[in-house]
Amino acid sequence: MRTTISLLFSLRKPKNYQSGEMPIYLRITVDGQRAELAVSRKCDPERWDAVSGRAIGSKADSRTLNAYLDDIQFKIYDLQRRMSDADENITAETLKNRFIGKVEKARTLLAVFEDHNQKMESLVGQEFEKSTLQRYETCLMHTKDFMQLQYNISDIPVTRINFAFLNDFEYYLRSVRKCGNNSAIKYIKNLGKIVRICLGNGWLTVNPYLNYKPKQKAVHREVLTKEELQRLTKKKFSVERLSAVRDMFVFCCYTGLAYVDVHKLKRSELVKGIDGDLWIYTSRQKTDTLSRIPVLPVALSIIRAYEDHAQCVIKDTLLPVMSNQKMNAYLKEIADLCKIKKPLTFHIARHTFATTVTLNNGVPIESVAKMMGHTSIKTTQIYAKVMDHKISEDMSQLKKKLAIG
Repeated sequence: MRTTISLLFSLRKPKNYQSGEMPIYLRITVDGQRAELAVSRKCDPERWDAVSGRAIGSKADSRTLNAYLDDIQFKIYDLQRRMSDADENITAETLKNRFIGKVEKARTLLAVFEDHNQKMESLVGQEFEKSTLQRYETCLMHTKDFMQLQYNISDIPVTRINFAFLNDFEYYLRSVRKCGNNSAIKYIKNLGKIVRICLGNGWLTVNPYLNYKPKQKAVHREVLTKEELQRLTKKKFSVERLSAVRDMFVFCCYTGLAYVDVHKLKRSELVKGIDGDLWIYTSRQKTDTLSRIPVLPVALSIIRAYEDHAQCVIKDTLLPVMSNQKMNAYLKEIADLCKIKKPLTFHIARHTFATTVTLNNGVPIESVAKMMGHTSIKTTQIYAKVMDHKISEDMSQLKKKLAIG
């Protein structure tokens, strides 16, 4: 990317100025951003041409002054050329600082990355999940290993992060780390946050992601059919723990809440809604967005069944939720007993709410997005999957309309 630079010498009127000479300043403009510095010379306003930024006349003092200003101009343009050749970040401020001998410490990618992760670690539990921090730590590790293997270096100036760097990093993730397409893209996006920090601070002026357009592949998201959900809901278990885990899973199928959100759900978050019925008002831990969910009869019956449970009373929670590891282990046993061939997890419960329970029953996607706490409809569209029977129902209605016509 070509950098546009302009230099202008001008006189500046000092405070309480009456008459006589005025100090000369140089204004450096790079891509619209300005920086100024005094050049340690003065000139009488009567002998100054504001357009050319030079002293007027052919007297020796004018020629000496202009030669001095020409020399400054030459040095700055030469400095700009050398910085450009070295792929250094060029701004008005960096040019000024380099010219006057004030050299800033070069920002390096891993230093910025590590600083980001340290700040994120201090906010785990407030603004970030531990799993989010772990993902960035893994990305940092991959970035370190990649640079050591690809360039035999331990760090790199942020100004050298370009399109080729991203392409090479993606290839490394796929070939050496054996990452699938979507995993590789996620790591590239994690690195993108670090690049945005550099851009925002002016340490990097050209966005290397500008022409980098990675695409995630659509992932097949497993959901329960209406029949499977009914079979699971009605199943009688002789073991109490299996009944409890099944109930927690079904509750998620009818509310769309993730495991972590059900685990922390408080009794105070069950409130009377705008329609007079009971709703769940809770903040999603992953995105810190508010989910407002009308409580369907199946979910309400589960809440009522456990309202006097000792764990709920002691912890003031809505449901007695076990650890995720235990729950998922019991779900495998439940799937076998219910003759469900799909791997039951709480992710499937959330997907089932989006698809089988809501979208396939005509609930608008905008409403589903609000209930699930999505900040973008695009996220909800990933969950959405139209079942064959829904297509059949819709086409049957169309056939009837066409027959009437």
